Amino acid sequence: MKELTMNRNESLFNRAKAIIPGGVNSPVRAFGSVGGVPRFIKKAEGAYVWDENGTRYTDYVGSWGPAIVGHAHPEVIEAVREAALGGLSFGAPTEGEIVIAEEIAKIMPSVEQLRLVSSGTEATMTAIRLARGFTGRDKIIKFEGCYHGHSDSLLVKAGSGLLTFGNPSSAGVPADFTKHTLVLEYNNIAQLEEAFAQSGNDIACVILEPFVGNMNLVRPSEAFVKALRELTEKHGAVLIYDEVMTGFRVALGGAQSLHGIKPDLTTMGKVIGGGMPLAAFGGRKDIMECISPLGGVYQAGTLSGNPIAVAAGLKTLEIIQREGFYENLTALTQRLANGIADAAKAHGVEFTADSVGGMFGLYFANHAPQNYADMARSNIEGFKHFFHGMLDRNVAFGPSAYEAGFVSAAHTPELIDETIAAAHEVFKEMAK
Repeated sequence: MKELTMNRNESLFNRAKAIIPGGVNSPVRAFGSVGGVPRFIKKAEGAYVWDENGTRYTDYVGSWGPAIVGHAHPEVIEAVREAALGGLSFGAPTEGEIVIAEEIAKIMPSVEQLRLVSSGTEATMTAIRLARGFTGRDKIIKFEGCYHGHSDSLLVKAGSGLLTFGNPSSAGVPADFTKHTLVLEYNNIAQLEEAFAQSGNDIACVILEPFVGNMNLVRPSEAFVKALRELTEKHGAVLIYDEVMTGFRVALGGAQSLHGIKPDLTTMGKVIGGGMPLAAFGGRKDIMECISPLGGVYQAGTLSGNPIAVAAGLKTLEIIQREGFYENLTALTQRLANGIADAAKAHGVEFTADSVGGMFGLYFANHAPQNYADMARSNIEGFKHFFHGMLDRNVAFGPSAYEAGFVSAAHTPELIDETIAAAHEVFKEMAK
């Protein structure tokens, strides 16, 4: 039976590679960093996904975050069905766009005005353009290991020395597009202070993942967050919280509610679309009013505020505000992270784990990483063994040591315990 499953996935992957570059429409899906053949998903429901052969997996990818209420939640599906009956898109305003913007602003007090787009890349790209237009400055600061979409000025790796401008990390990106991007180390306050001391009057914005999810889960220190807010305010730079992943995932009010920080701009995605393509950027009214048609910063999108995506997002936002939702989600995620860590310890495998809200990190290291360099020093080969061992036991984590994981409200304590039991088996194998 397992041979049949592998043959089906292999045949689909080979077919895909003939027509789709690399056989996938997003690189991490290719299993490139862990090896092997990706599973082609046929359906999903609750805490599970099924591949094309009918093999069921307990899912901790959750469409990379959006499936916070579980896959194919009946209320979300009904909202989408009802909206679809009225038409798929209009290229004209709808009341739903206003309602979801009002709902987000109610939940996130830093958002005084908001614009909907279709992807996280659009949201972050436009937020940076808006910050530059508002300040009249060109330079931006990002942090190594933080991912903010694939727009040119953000596909940047660190330069060869402290405070050198970043170099393109993708072919096809001219160096001129990244020459205004400073890449600093996450959680490094000294670098941040030096950057503002040298270039404070030229820095338009600082953008960061307030809990990093794209070099696995990395927490910012309280002092780092405080320095970010103080330095950007002092120098008139825009502080952008990229909450595409963390928004409504780590807490109802996002990471900013946990930090007690009011960023100038916030980007959102994933959860606000309930599994459909929807994202947004919003923040201070005086900054947002610089966007076209009110101001000179241009942005447009034919499918922005798509009524089907808005319907899915609104229903998801309704569900996550129900009593006890986040208490339950946080408890489930802690149970998973702590249980897997205890399993590793029981078998003498160097490992640690962390979680915040419905988001978790698994690290083959003796401590949770504080930055990209920390994460790069972890045992990547150990993760590969763990990933495939769990997949063989029908448990699906993200196919990269550098990606955070996600729990949904559809997971149960019993299902979490089954996952921990499977982890015991894998760690026992690794300890031999």
